[in-house]
Amino acid sequence: MTNNIERHAKLLKASARAARNITTILDSYELFQRTVDIICDEFGFYYAGVFLVDEPRQYAVLKAGRGEAGKAMLREGHKLAVGGNSMIGASIANKKGRIALDVGEEAVFFENPHLPKTRSEMALPLVINDEAIGALTVQSVEEAAFHEEDIDALQTMADQLAVAIQNSKLHRREERRSRLLKAANRVGKEVASILDLDQLLPQTVNIICEAYGLYYAGVFLLDEKGEYAVLRAGYGKAGKAMLAEGHKLRVGTDSMIGACVAMGEARIALDVGEERAHFKNPHLPHTRSEMALPLIYGGRTLGAVTIQSSEERAFSEDDITTLLTMAEHLAVAINNAYLIEELNEAHNEILRNKVFEALTSASTEAIHWIGNKTLPISLTVARLREEIADGQVDVESLQEDLDMISESAAQIIQVKEQLIGAVREMKPRPVLLADALQTAALQRGIPQKTLKVEIDPEAAYVIADSTQLTRALGNLLQNAVEAGAKTVTVRARRIEERGMSEIDIEDDGAGMDEETLRKVWSPFFTTRGVSHHGLGLPAALHVLSQSQGRVTLVSEAGKGTTVAMFMPQGRPTSSEVQPGSAKSILLIDDNDDWANLLNEMLKGSKVKLTRTADLKKLPEADLILVDENLASLPLTDVLVALSKAGLAPKTIVLTSAINPERVTQYLREGLKDVTVKPYSADELNELLK
Repeated sequence: MTNNIERHAKLLKASARAARNITTILDSYELFQRTVDIICDEFGFYYAGVFLVDEPRQYAVLKAGRGEAGKAMLREGHKLAVGGNSMIGASIANKKGRIALDVGEEAVFFENPHLPKTRSEMALPLVINDEAIGALTVQSVEEAAFHEEDIDALQTMADQLAVAIQNSKLHRREERRSRLLKAANRVGKEVASILDLDQLLPQTVNIICEAYGLYYAGVFLLDEKGEYAVLRAGYGKAGKAMLAEGHKLRVGTDSMIGACVAMGEARIALDVGEERAHFKNPHLPHTRSEMALPLIYGGRTLGAVTIQSSEERAFSEDDITTLLTMAEHLAVAINNAYLIEELNEAHNEILRNKVFEALTSASTEAIHWIGNKTLPISLTVARLREEIADGQVDVESLQEDLDMISESAAQIIQVKEQLIGAVREMKPRPVLLADALQTAALQRGIPQKTLKVEIDPEAAYVIADSTQLTRALGNLLQNAVEAGAKTVTVRARRIEERGMSEIDIEDDGAGMDEETLRKVWSPFFTTRGVSHHGLGLPAALHVLSQSQGRVTLVSEAGKGTTVAMFMPQGRPTSSEVQPGSAKSILLIDDNDDWANLLNEMLKGSKVKLTRTADLKKLPEADLILVDENLASLPLTDVLVALSKAGLAPKTIVLTSAINPERVTQYLREGLKDVTVKPYSADELNELLK
């Protein structure tokens, strides 16, 4: 009897010491681990573990375990069913402590391979406000190691642990709430001052994930037709991969984002496996809960934010409240950015139109001037030829004059074409830079091995007249080759200046000295003899001015030349292709950037595209498109084959640089049309009408 009293007193003292240590810890991980260590160290037990009940109250999940056995079970996600065949499950279900003096005879004992030496076990419920939130397991290698009075002694410690867990939860909740409020305020403050969407949206998803400790966040904006929510910013590697793929979700009920945008309401999935509208994304395999928040301003839905966690039931009421506040701030910032974009675009459009009108007017006047100068020459030549025929003049002397007049007239025409091109300028539009560059190289006979091209996807399009841009690029490439360049490298990239791209044409040719550099922009200045007009750079300047761009040049004698062209970025429209009268298209082209663009534009449309280079077997099609500038096939062979097959009336020759003489020639051969290449769905729709 005395031994039992002494033993009970010892347990009470040890329990009190353990309780004092436990109640001072607020970090949940440290609290659980310290608890199991204190129990084993103070009481000399074989093993101790802490279980907490999950949200659905179906399982008691192990949160901390003593030693290597505990670590192994934590790695396995060890859990026991509440009320199931285990001491822990029964203890939680009944809210009473249980003792197994001999686990081999205990009906509800869970045989654990990680704890083979257990002979007796005690399970103590963790109760707060008459609710069991978990349980403690205490195990011994001795049979009959526990007595009924031990439950009273150790339950005091278990009650203190339950209070400590509750305090830890409250502390964590308050700490999280404070962090969430700070993050929401940070988003509100930081995004309010950013008016560039390409900077605003990535910064927002970074703030959300880093401040909230979330797995993933992304921002979707509605497309022009309101049919798709298009991803514009995503966190981490997954976000970059989806952006590269052009990830978008249809507005509707097939996804959380689509439903959120369609209804203008927040959607929350605490377990995505049970959510009917959840979109399973291979880039985000660990998502377990998701929140989709609409971005609404002035009653208009702009898009939505997706916020994802790798934990089930990760979002509390506090999360929802603060994140909704953040979404409201973001919607205001996006609307402001849209307004600025619209103002800038309107301003740039006005400037482009004014420059276009001014250049067109000036070009027209120049053409009239040249025509007025050329007409008397032509009339004089005709008159003098008549005199020669009548034998009224000195033939030899007069022939020299005629040759000089003819040469002057030809030079005037060449100057006109060098300076303003063979056709009048078109209104600037988004042009695929790689295509204009390839056409320029082919037309000027620049060998493929000479040219190295590096174009950043963000600088793929520029605002220009494709015919004039091709001519300007051709002039610059030809200048480089004529300067003895073995390699010409073209690099295009987006720069910090809003809405602008830089295109560098760098060669390893002869370069220029300082005196030449001072004169190089002057029309008609050349270092290559009278056969060159010296209009390559002035013509490039003319083209860039037309689309609100500029050009600079760096060169050093013996070290090559770099021409830097700064041009407005283009962004083709994202509308869908309409079939029109052509349900099938045959494309004869190289496997180049424009051919791939056409294939991409027709994806998802009802137009069938067939690509071929086999002229002996031409498939049936409603419309045949032929690239004027082919590297793999002679164009004449293609046109002859089409004509023999009776397909010329269905054929349109496409080019990035229109030439009136070639247009006339193609049309005389019975082709349907000759036109500039479409670089957007809207332009392709016009072609297919």
